[in-house]
Amino acid sequence: MRPDRIAVQSLIRAVAETEILPRFQKLTASDISEKAPGDLVTVADTAAERFLTRELSVLMPGSAAIGEEGYAADPHTLCRLSEDRPVWIIDPVDGTHNFAHGIPCYAVIVSLVHNRQIIAGWIHDPVANSTLYAEQGEGAWDGEKRLTITPDKTIDRMTGSLKRSTRHAVQQRQSAGEIGLPAIVKRYRCVGREYMDLARGTLDFAAYGGVLKPWDHVAGILMYREAGGMDRLLETNNPFQVAATLSRGNILLAPSPDLWQSLNELQAT
Repeated sequence: MRPDRIAVQSLIRAVAETEILPRFQKLTASDISEKAPGDLVTVADTAAERFLTRELSVLMPGSAAIGEEGYAADPHTLCRLSEDRPVWIIDPVDGTHNFAHGIPCYAVIVSLVHNRQIIAGWIHDPVANSTLYAEQGEGAWDGEKRLTITPDKTIDRMTGSLKRSTRHAVQQRQSAGEIGLPAIVKRYRCVGREYMDLARGTLDFAAYGGVLKPWDHVAGILMYREAGGMDRLLETNNPFQVAATLSRGNILLAPSPDLWQSLNELQAT
């Protein structure tokens, strides 16, 4: 069972052009609401998810779909990952806060999972009209270019994504004159765009914690692995796995085992 890479990409680009980009920087107050305090959803999120759920199910008959907004309405949809059929996982507008505030840093994320194995993933940047794709055992791709991570940097030349408290701690240590720390640490407020840059090598490492939601991480982790990077959960030292329940954890992505260990020690100090 392999997806039609180009057909899925075409659907993602179509939904970006018809449901997302026409609404960007044109939302009214009535177009934005909260699922929970501080957790925004827009009419673009719901319209794009409806489109992708419908069209992806047609593209692969017998498949199911789980979307971020569908899960918010009915958490039981996550149980579909326990079923013996392909499941599409959809984040219709990743980086909704940015999108709702007119910041051009957001993405559409789609992945395909079967028996909790990640088969394929797509991340699309609507503003740049750029799509990255990865397939299990077949590499990560930016168009016709195969993406390969080269772990040839020392930590003091690396750029990464860390949570706010760790960023501040690193900055304080740099200000105190400590050497051997990452050159730049930042957050995009759009994990999909971060995964794109991780796969391209623009970002060298990232750490994510809290509830590890599949629509945020599944496609990006596959891309990073297929490009040659590694991911491990700090709690178990095992790679991320797709689960039919949401759980809390901390995941660190790095270009090599040695760099992963050094970055893990950095976070712990």
